[in-house]
Amino acid sequence: MIITIDGPAGTGKTTIAEKVAAKLDYRYFDTGAMYRAVTYLIINDKINLGNESELETLLKQFQFDIRKDEGNKRYFVEDQDVTTVIRSREVTQHVSEVSAKPIIRAALVEIQRRFGKKGDTVFEGRDMGTVVFPEAELKIFLTARPAVRAERRYLELKDSVTQSTQEDVLQELLKRDHFDSTREASPLKQAEDAHLIDTSDLTIEQVVDRILALIKRSK
Repeated sequence: MIITIDGPAGTGKTTIAEKVAAKLDYRYFDTGAMYRAVTYLIINDKINLGNESELETLLKQFQFDIRKDEGNKRYFVEDQDVTTVIRSREVTQHVSEVSAKPIIRAALVEIQRRFGKKGDTVFEGRDMGTVVFPEAELKIFLTARPAVRAERRYLELKDSVTQSTQEDVLQELLKRDHFDSTREASPLKQAEDAHLIDTSDLTIEQVVDRILALIKRSK
């Protein structure tokens, strides 16, 4: 069974997707971290986004992995732990632009679909239910009020490498929402058959319980 959980940043989808996967003993795949990892490499290697030849070379060599370290999820590109650096403000500011490139989306979607063939998985991202897995057995779309999302994201970032203020985070969220929702390639939107859940006034566990109830009814 494939479960897709889509939505903009700050809706809690990463934590919720992880918990749903753990409750069901399913695998979990964070596609947002994958796009951030590619963005980090492009910035680090000073690759020109307009140079498709350079992008193609990068994508052919791209090796992304999710590992557990004492119960904590860590992201790796080849053998480099990029867990912290992919959440930097610089990566955040460029990930939407990188994600909008058709050549990048095509390459990463192929990886995601291959992973989906391996068994029961919870996929979390922005176009999982609309583009990557349109035939998924259960689709969830999470939303929340912008101010709530900004506060959550700020609390995640304040102890990391970024020095963003909460207002900075809000403006960046709104900018990314607009970009992701209006881009030509795989825009952020709710699938017609997705269940909408507003997480603004719900705890993580309440949202997880709602999704588990939907899964139970779908079987």
